[in-house]
Amino acid sequence: MRHGDKINNLGRKKAHRDALLANLASQLIVHKRIVTTLAKAKALRTYAEPLLTKTKKATNETEIMHQHRIVFSHLQDKVAVKELFTVVAPKIASRPGGYTRIIKLGIRPGDNAEKAMIELVDFNEIYGKSAQTAEAATKRTRRGRSSGAKKAETPAAQPAVTDAEVIEETKTEKAPE
Repeated sequence: MRHGDKINNLGRKKAHRDALLANLASQLIVHKRIVTTLAKAKALRTYAEPLLTKTKKATNETEIMHQHRIVFSHLQDKVAVKELFTVVAPKIASRPGGYTRIIKLGIRPGDNAEKAMIELVDFNEIYGKSAQTAEAATKRTRRGRSSGAKKAETPAAQPAVTDAEVIEETKTEKAPE
């Protein structure tokens, strides 16, 4: 019986499972998003989020080095650890938790496995704060200019709007929130 056994073994022994999750976590840190099966993505979330939290705990130099060593003992990848502490840590410093997002992608045709994309929340340009500010900066309004600016311009000086600009404008208006 498996009463209280909450770990998903993913059909692997412990050493194989640890190696799999370490590889997935290092690739998630380096690439900021990966596509895998839904079961592996859920198991990766529980493996990677404590590692991401460890980057925020350090205050002085000795604690930072200690956290580097702890994270390296889990990941065994120098490139991923460096990326985690130099690029990822400053972006997630203000976030209290929930560093990853899992998006379901449907089924894989070969074996009918559910696919999912797991990504770091702060590095997504579509849903993040940087996307909202960029969208606000490029968003055009249909309202005219102030009355002083209208008098200065002649109608012939205004450029014609092309079909491509209209299509692009409607795409930005329908962007997901």
